[in-house]
Amino acid sequence: MKRLLTLLGFLGCIAGSWAQDAVSQNYPVNHANRADGREISTYAIVHEMLKQTTPRCAYKEGMSKTEFKVWQNRLSNAMADLMNFPEVKGQPAPKRIASEPRDGYTLEKWEFYPMPKAVGTFLVLRPDNAKKPLPAVLCIPGSGRTKEGLAGEPGVDAKFNENYKDPKVCMALDMVKAGYIAVAVDNAAAGETSDLERFKNGSNYDYDVVSRFLLEMGWHWLGYTSFLDMQVLQWMKQQPDIRKDRIVVSGFSLGTEPMMVLGALDKDIYAFVYNDFLCQTQERALVMTKPNANMRRPFPNSIRHLIPNYWHYFNFPDVAASLAPRPIIFTEGGLDRDFHLVQSAYRTSGKPHNVECHHYPKFADPANRKDVKALQEGMDAPTFFKSANVDPPSHYFKHELIMPWLKKVLGQ
Repeated sequence: MKRLLTLLGFLGCIAGSWAQDAVSQNYPVNHANRADGREISTYAIVHEMLKQTTPRCAYKEGMSKTEFKVWQNRLSNAMADLMNFPEVKGQPAPKRIASEPRDGYTLEKWEFYPMPKAVGTFLVLRPDNAKKPLPAVLCIPGSGRTKEGLAGEPGVDAKFNENYKDPKVCMALDMVKAGYIAVAVDNAAAGETSDLERFKNGSNYDYDVVSRFLLEMGWHWLGYTSFLDMQVLQWMKQQPDIRKDRIVVSGFSLGTEPMMVLGALDKDIYAFVYNDFLCQTQERALVMTKPNANMRRPFPNSIRHLIPNYWHYFNFPDVAASLAPRPIIFTEGGLDRDFHLVQSAYRTSGKPHNVECHHYPKFADPANRKDVKALQEGMDAPTFFKSANVDPPSHYFKHELIMPWLKKVLGQ
């Protein structure tokens, strides 16, 4: 028995060593070694298909102002097609269901009715004693956040509580304290709109099941959540105490995706807060090819990010570039290459100073960050983040950058 256990232990060490050695390799995708260059691996085939996919609405430097405006409209139309908002008529107007005084402002809760059988809620924080219409900020949270956390309030359930007094969390509370009207929403399937999470998983929201339902019906999570946010945005424009010409959309992490959708579709939005790192999502999928310990290659994100045909039209930097000349701040870096693309669009629009770009503190010094034209295959998630100048532990609402910037662009 002792000899058997020793043998098994020896074999286990060999297997463990082999697995560690195997995973330490990059495992390039093209490995069939056929003379005709063809692949038999389905992964290799679809990987090559993605490589050959050129976005039709990619931003190209050197456009004239006229060409730039034509391109913006083409991108906006493509975004509208991809988001596939339903045309819903005859629903009741939004209704205020609660109002409570706070220190220097009033907290309101509103219901809205985006489609038959559906109700949504949002929070409104209004400064006290406002004597004229004010700028307003639509605040969209990240994946584990809620509208209550953004407002500096406890969650609708104890399991949804956040560090809601922390300025790194309470985006909407920061906005109202600065004198703006703040409107906070939930992401679809999160917070008050979640399902069974309040019984066990808390803020580990299950976006994937509702995303699957929507995909099976020809829609997707981003289209649905952006449709809801658009209803709230249209309501904001109708409020007498909100300046329609000074509405800002602020997205944190996951919230930057519906923020970009709204920006591409609604030209009335005045400015944008992009509180995440900027990257080319198509490239991210192409370079993250390093397998894990189970010899499975990763995909960079979950099914809630899946928008059929998105990569046929644009990557995130292209959409961000289309927002020019409206003011925008980026707070958490990425590759300088992608910032340069957006900055080029703002120069073409005639407003180069309307884009402000910041890196994570860890990568603020150019000597500490990668400056490359293209990333290489063979990465896992930590390697990708490091190569894209991302510092995940420092991912939070960058109030120290955003609030002074808002004061500058809003003229408060």
